[in-house]
Amino acid sequence: MAKDLAIVLNNGRINSAVVTALAAQKYRPILVHVDAGGEAPSRLRAAYDQQAAHFKPYREHTLAMPFFSALASGKPAGSASDPRQQAPVGPRVIELLPHLAAAARFAHHYQAAAVYLGLRIGQQSDDLAQVSEYVQVWNELLQLPCGLGELEVQTPLLELEPWQVVDLGFQTAVPFERTWSCEQEGGEPCWACRGCRIREIAFQQAGKPDPLRATRRT
Repeated sequence: MAKDLAIVLNNGRINSAVVTALAAQKYRPILVHVDAGGEAPSRLRAAYDQQAAHFKPYREHTLAMPFFSALASGKPAGSASDPRQQAPVGPRVIELLPHLAAAARFAHHYQAAAVYLGLRIGQQSDDLAQVSEYVQVWNELLQLPCGLGELEVQTPLLELEPWQVVDLGFQTAVPFERTWSCEQEGGEPCWACRGCRIREIAFQQAGKPDPLRATRRT
């Protein structure tokens, strides 16, 4: 087991940047990005590339899974009335399974010690205990049948609220200007969609300026 290596699932968003920074404090990260954008490069892929350039991982891999884009087109989204409300936890956990399987394969190849996920539920959610059990089951599945006895799935953001993730990101020097939250594919964030509103509320509650806004103004 390579004690100094960790697989980090990174989708280009804020949570991924923060868990990458946390993993880099203890391990040499190996970044894995699942690209659901099909043939055309997505804005999230561009954000991932920028983060990879910043963190300079030991290795990095991009997996094309365009079927995720097709599934998302017919899937109900979370509440549009309140951007602070998360999508149902069940579909979110199901969506993670192929990503986790890919991460486990890379962990086996590199004999990595950990897999980092940016999964976040928050302390106020009734789903926290359930998802904590899922993570425990994932660890047991990887450690026993898969023969990865020392591999551990790490979810350091699980109990945090969005503003706490932002605050932790500032503590770990996360390059927020290299993250993407907008649901649109334009060159600039729309600052009106649910993703942008969640981001704006998180920075406001953390009492921090959003470097992405500052970057676009200069």
